[in-house]
Amino acid sequence: MPLSVSPPPESAAALRLKRRIYFSCGGILALSPLLHPWVVGRFAPSLAILELVWAAVFVALGVAVGASWLRGSAGGVVATVGSLVLLTLEIHLTGGLASPFFPVLYTLPLIVAVFTPEDRLPVWVAIVLTLACMGLIGVLGRVDTRTLVSQVMSFSIVALVSAYGAQTYRRLRDAEQAAHHERMEAMQKLAESERRRARAERQRADMERLAVVGQLAAGVAHEVNNPLAYVKSNLGYLEQELLHPGALDAEEARRVVEETQEGVLRIQQIVTDLKRFSRDEVVGEEACSVAEGVDEARRLASVRLRSLGQVTQDVEPGLPRVRMAPRHLVQVLVNLLLNAADATESASPPRPARVLLRARGLPGAVRVEVQDNGPGLSESVRARLFEPFFTTKPPGKGTGLGLALCREYVARVGGALDAENRAEGGACFVLHLPHAVPTPVTPPAGIPCADA
Repeated sequence: MPLSVSPPPESAAALRLKRRIYFSCGGILALSPLLHPWVVGRFAPSLAILELVWAAVFVALGVAVGASWLRGSAGGVVATVGSLVLLTLEIHLTGGLASPFFPVLYTLPLIVAVFTPEDRLPVWVAIVLTLACMGLIGVLGRVDTRTLVSQVMSFSIVALVSAYGAQTYRRLRDAEQAAHHERMEAMQKLAESERRRARAERQRADMERLAVVGQLAAGVAHEVNNPLAYVKSNLGYLEQELLHPGALDAEEARRVVEETQEGVLRIQQIVTDLKRFSRDEVVGEEACSVAEGVDEARRLASVRLRSLGQVTQDVEPGLPRVRMAPRHLVQVLVNLLLNAADATESASPPRPARVLLRARGLPGAVRVEVQDNGPGLSESVRARLFEPFFTTKPPGKGTGLGLALCREYVARVGGALDAENRAEGGACFVLHLPHAVPTPVTPPAGIPCADA
């Protein structure tokens, strides 16, 4: 089925182009009398007048089109009719079929098709009127029928080429407009798909982050209860002492108040860390300090790990900032620490947990390790460890998204996240994070863990 696309309204640029074409044609026609000595052998005043009138017609058309008085194909039709009338008079005055201007009559439809290919009407007006003008010239010049028919047949070939060329151009233009429309629709669909993908990714990250907060919940209660207990005890002690004026020792009171303040600050720190961890990421943070990220992740995970065993932190001083959002770095490290807690808790025979957080500088990157003394990773588990929704935890305890999301965050900034077994037992997760200033160094993958 042929494409049918409505032509758009003419733009200001298109109107300016048409005006320039009419003015240019008028200028050429105004200068054409200078060629009379070479074309007709003499200067012909009557021909000069016709050509100046012809030039004036084109200038007037340029003004009318530029002022938007003529729209669409109207200008082309007027130019075609005017040109044919004046050209026919010129040919009649210079010898009819023998006129040096007669070949121009052949090419007129082709010229119209070149300058107005988007409109059918001017081209067909040019073809029909040219045939009529050829017949009129033949009658006025008393040309024999055979010669006139021969000229008409020759012209018909040019006319068909002109009409077919204009039609081909219109089809190409319509196809291009339809393709452009389809491209715009495809781009809109792609943009909508990208918005949905980004929204789904944010929802997935939020779900995983809240799942981690849920895993921390039991430890949070324990961590809050400990300082809360001695805050309550100290306040009770102060209340009792205040009931007996003069019995309260000033030094003892100061020590009790300091302990109470420490307990309140500990509770405040736990609540602050959880609030920062569970909120949405601040847009625009693309670099962070590894030391600060390790500190915050260790504080958050301590509510889960403190009751299981020992967490050691070994961060090289003066590490450069890395190319990763602070929230993402903390989320990755908390996930790895909680996985270490789960691994050591499930070890058989039971053993006190020993978890090491280590950070070292490398050329162009920072290497962060999370080591544990759990049972390690089997080959089947290690092969699928970073697949979305793959988990070895019992139903209801893990989403299977944590490690997949961690690797995605790290890969997005040009880093790497790998897992392997330690020679002395347990698992080791290795992060390579590029410096905040881009460098051509590619972080290595699969480097064995350093000894704890």
